[in-house]
Amino acid sequence: VQLQAYGGGLVQAGGFLRLSCAASGRTFSTYAMGWFRQAPGKEREFVAVISYSGGSTYYANSVSGRFTISRDNAKKTVYLQMNRLKPEDTAVYSCAANFDYSGLMKGQCEYWGQGTQVTVSS
Repeated sequence: VQLQAYGGGLVQAGGFLRLSCAASGRTFSTYAMGWFRQAPGKEREFVAVISYSGGSTYYANSVSGRFTISRDNAKKTVYLQMNRLKPEDTAVYSCAANFDYSGLMKGQCEYWGQGTQVTVSS
């Protein structure tokens, strides 16, 4: 599975962005998918995960209620809708795939995509 994230950019605080992660490969629909982010000088952190079917999702406390993860298995794409953005959301966002849902949340991912920069100005 190859992953490519896109959709980042510069937005003012309170604004919104939608990130997309396009996947290649025939097994996309069997993988849990997730988003991580890494701010300058900080470790990579988990943001959100969605199960292979889309039936289960889980979010980091810092984004719960503001971000929504979704997927379209027919399009082999996972999305991250980010609303009410804050300056502290500024980071490089990367998507990842892992067969095991719980393992993905711990950062144990089989596949990683290149990141996309999100910058939130105050």
